[in-house]
Amino acid sequence: MSKIPYEWLIGWRYTRAGRASGRNGFISFISLVSVIGIALGVAALIIVLSVMNGFQKEVRDRMLAVVPHVEIQQAQGQGLTQADRLTQLVRQNPDVIGTAPFVSSQVLLARADAMRGALLRGINPAQEAQVSDLARRIPKELATLTPGSWHILLGRELAASLDARVGDQVTVLTPSGQVTPAGVVPRLKQMTVTGILDTGHFEYDSALAWIAIDDAQRLMRLSGPGGLQLRLKQPQDAPTAVWQLSRSLQGQLSDELRISDWTQTNRQWYDAVRIEKRMMGIILTLIVAVAAFNLVSTLVMTVTDKRSDIAILRTLGASPRSVMGIFLVQGSLAGIMGTLGGLLLGLVVAFNIGAIVNALESLFHVSFLPASIYLISHMPSDPQAGDIVPIVLISLALAFLATLYPSWQASRVRPAEALRYE
Repeated sequence: MSKIPYEWLIGWRYTRAGRASGRNGFISFISLVSVIGIALGVAALIIVLSVMNGFQKEVRDRMLAVVPHVEIQQAQGQGLTQADRLTQLVRQNPDVIGTAPFVSSQVLLARADAMRGALLRGINPAQEAQVSDLARRIPKELATLTPGSWHILLGRELAASLDARVGDQVTVLTPSGQVTPAGVVPRLKQMTVTGILDTGHFEYDSALAWIAIDDAQRLMRLSGPGGLQLRLKQPQDAPTAVWQLSRSLQGQLSDELRISDWTQTNRQWYDAVRIEKRMMGIILTLIVAVAAFNLVSTLVMTVTDKRSDIAILRTLGASPRSVMGIFLVQGSLAGIMGTLGGLLLGLVVAFNIGAIVNALESLFHVSFLPASIYLISHMPSDPQAGDIVPIVLISLALAFLATLYPSWQASRVRPAEALRYE
């Protein structure tokens, strides 16, 4: 004899009975639609969230090629007086793999009749590659930033807005001026453009300028670097690293320090992406919910159609709990098949989204992501277990909840009433 409970056997028989005609055939068709709906909803959730993760990773990587993972500055906004000691202390943290001093200030750049605001950063060319991927890509341009040369590297969009090319002169106007008999006059300095910075991120390409840190200190009247930038093993762990550094540096230096990570300096982008992903997940989960609750109508019709079967089972000794279990098995199996089908379809598409998009572009002769408009000309995808596991669990939970009411109704069928007209 089979050791499998008869509730499972009957529930599985009702689930796979798909070749009947008439009313039974219609019920089977509705059941199939419910399973397909769950599968498509789960697949859509996995694909969309994977693509959003891919875009987020692409933009984040381009941003972190320029933005330091962690910045340490003096709280009063002055230069660091114990920069060497600070470097030794932060190097003791195992998560820190690179350090470099910097000076940062908002300035105006002028050339002919054009004037643009910019973020001027003084960097140490010999150390910048430890914390910046961009610096590793342009060693020749960095070599031109020698102390006293007054050379400058401009972002691609910033240079275009000033109509400046390599070899041209630009004038830098600092916000802090010098006092003269005629009043406060901003400090001006002419610099020579020796290179173009291309980060692939419009926000930085349109506002970033690099000069040698010694020139920046002289221009800003600082006796030392304005701060220290750090590179971490895992950029995602930056908030934790900031907390650890704050504790380890407390009381070690006379300077009052302000420590910030890239998620704080780019909080608007970071929060916007997180909220957008969360809302998109909620919206697409509603699609799965609609498909899952289609099981309610399927099971209600099944219960109505199987009233005589239920009555016979009850007369043979089946308890209301066993009858309820039969239809719970039927609905749950439909939810499991739909979820697993959607999981398989979603993963196949998510891992091959690039090839699929390329094939569609070739077939219809269109470009979904033109390189001239978007920073990313390909469709990125990054399936993550942290998204996929909750999707599967939510889909299974919704399918199970959808089976409760019809199964409870089946357990309340009275054998005498069900068999009266049979």
